[in-house]
Amino acid sequence: MSNVRFMDKLDDSVHMDWVSLGAVADIGTGSSNRQDKSENGIYPFYVRSKNVLKSDTFQFDEVAIVVPGEGGIGEIFHYVEGKYALHQRAYRIRVISGILNTKFLYHFMSSNFKKYILAKSVGATATSIRKPMLEGFQIPIPCPENPKKSLEIQAEIVRILDAFTSLTAELTAELTAELTARKKQYNYYRDKLLSFEDGEVAWKPLGEIGEFIRGKRFTKADYVDDGISAIHYGEIYTRYGAFTTRAHSQVRSDMAKTLRYALPGDVVITDVGETVEDVGKAVAWLGDGKVAIHDHCYAFRHTMNPKYVSYCMQTASFIAEKAKHVARTKVNTLLMTGFSKVSIPIPYPDDLEKSLDEQARIVSILDKFNALTDSISEGLPREIELRQKQYEYYRDLLLSFPKPEEVVA
Repeated sequence: MSNVRFMDKLDDSVHMDWVSLGAVADIGTGSSNRQDKSENGIYPFYVRSKNVLKSDTFQFDEVAIVVPGEGGIGEIFHYVEGKYALHQRAYRIRVISGILNTKFLYHFMSSNFKKYILAKSVGATATSIRKPMLEGFQIPIPCPENPKKSLEIQAEIVRILDAFTSLTAELTAELTAELTARKKQYNYYRDKLLSFEDGEVAWKPLGEIGEFIRGKRFTKADYVDDGISAIHYGEIYTRYGAFTTRAHSQVRSDMAKTLRYALPGDVVITDVGETVEDVGKAVAWLGDGKVAIHDHCYAFRHTMNPKYVSYCMQTASFIAEKAKHVARTKVNTLLMTGFSKVSIPIPYPDDLEKSLDEQARIVSILDKFNALTDSISEGLPREIELRQKQYEYYRDLLLSFPKPEEVVA
């Protein structure tokens, strides 16, 4: 509420003067290239991305704002205090006016610079900026006739916006820690349940309990909005969990006869991946009908509980055994003849009905843990996005000052 009262007061009583950025700041570029980075450097090295590299040397020692000259225009802003190195296609903006707070300028540019730069660009994006474009950007100075009051107003706006930024960072750290703890807890109980230290169990090779059916190739050019449901191997790493009831992609219907499919209950497995753990990642297909699979996928067809099989393939012991059958070449590839010899536990192997009941019981427990972990995983980005929107709302509200007609022109 105090923030709202402050903004109302600001709207009603504060006179604004607008000046060009070039009149209140020194603007220039760095002289370093990416090859000047050092993994063990002690100085931050700002390039043309959100990622900050390291350098053994510094070029500047100041308070400044850094923006890229190419790529990420209007999206990337760094607030810098102290010694740093700078890429030759990144700009540093150092305030030289005693009536402008650098952090206030940082927040104002974050809110308004993208709109300004897009208005000067041809098309919907800005690919690069030049120094005169930065120099022409208009900055509002509240109460220019009273420098002390002006800086107090800017400082209060900075305090409010910094508070929102800090709250968002704290929330992100808390939720990330909670998610990590829940995942560790889930992995522990999953591996414990599937280790079968007690009870009747037989460990059987995958090749004895099912068969592997390789998919057929399709490409992104074959994707359509309305066609045959399909699972691409790359999506198994990024878009699927232990099981799914629907496919995220569809391919052309006229390809139907050239494709191969997983049937409901099959477990779809990748045979390549960037890491050894990615190779052989599995998702149980629980959809109502068949689904086309890529040729870097195999459908494992069996008579067990599909979720149970998929959960078994996530355990630390299974991953360790699987790793023995991965060819570590330029692309990690699963050797299926070896993979088919990796075993999973079969509870009550001599009593099919009892075995399926036990598999269902274990799946029911793991589903609850999985749902909890997924809920946190999905809630984390949603909550962070909500906080970010809240920050942007107050930032834009605080920093959306009407311009006089002569400035607009």
